[in-house]
Amino acid sequence: MNDLNEAGEAPELEEDQELFEHYRIQADKGQELLRIDKFLMDRVPNTSRTKLQDAATDGNIRVNGEKVKANYKVKPGDDISIVLPYPQREIELIPENIPLDIRYEDDTIVIINKASNMVVHPGYGNYSGTLVNALIYHFNNLPSSDNGLPLRPGLVHRLDKNTTGVMVMAKTEKALTNLSLQFFERTIDRRYLALAWGDIEEDGTIEGHIGRSLKNRKVMDVFPEGDFGKPAVTHYKVLERLNYVTLVECKLETGRTHQIRAHFAHIGHPLFNDPEYGGNRILKGTTFSKYKQFVMNNFEMLPRQALHARRLELTHPATGDRMNFESEMPEDMGKVLDRWRQYISTRNNA
Repeated sequence: MNDLNEAGEAPELEEDQELFEHYRIQADKGQELLRIDKFLMDRVPNTSRTKLQDAATDGNIRVNGEKVKANYKVKPGDDISIVLPYPQREIELIPENIPLDIRYEDDTIVIINKASNMVVHPGYGNYSGTLVNALIYHFNNLPSSDNGLPLRPGLVHRLDKNTTGVMVMAKTEKALTNLSLQFFERTIDRRYLALAWGDIEEDGTIEGHIGRSLKNRKVMDVFPEGDFGKPAVTHYKVLERLNYVTLVECKLETGRTHQIRAHFAHIGHPLFNDPEYGGNRILKGTTFSKYKQFVMNNFEMLPRQALHARRLELTHPATGDRMNFESEMPEDMGKVLDRWRQYISTRNNA
């Protein structure tokens, strides 16, 4: 989630890694009748009664599986669950005038088409030049902004530094809490385009717990038996097969760190030019020098893992409308894909 690694560094997060926490509490058999906001005040750390009341209003507090209001009276044996976004770490957010590709914005949310080579949030080694720095500047310069109380972008999910595509940021705390619940309940539909090494013949699903590698803490590993890590499920659909590489669409059921990258490496199909997971080597194809040069040229044209967040479908936190946002394939991925098509076509017609 929002933890630090051993070096005090915020881990680079891949897919829409969830930035919320979930509490589950069982009321004692001798519990006296008590308003649920008061009940939770003593049991949920680093929160306030107002935040708990807002969470109840937004449907983020449930008793025995049912949404309840803040004035609900807790009864003996009640099974209580609550979803809250993680509090933002205290770090000075410096506004920076960095161009942004904003696809949609209102008073509640903003939809960004994130470029590659951009870290989402300031952290160890990346205190400037991030998406959040850019959004702070953007919010402070809106005609409706209050200069005394600048808005802080609310992170619900993140994309890795070199992953492109569409993502949502909350502009209010209520929106942040509401979107956190949508991610937790898996009602947000997320689709990615990935170019993977190898000839993937059929659609499929990859399952396996994902956790930090026991050998290298900077990457994630898949533990099929579930001894370590957290459950992760990635569904994929084959879009185009090009002998040595395959274009797939991935649908995330969970949002673990580096989920798509780790899952595809686990099944022997690392993402094209993914340095952390072995995709930056020639894994399929001939030994001819002409082919090797072709692949190396593609690596130069796409100096990152071939992964793009294409689609994000969510329910608007304020209106309740279902909304769908899409991002076209980025230029670098598109050019490399076209080059593979041309290469295979020439080879087949030779």
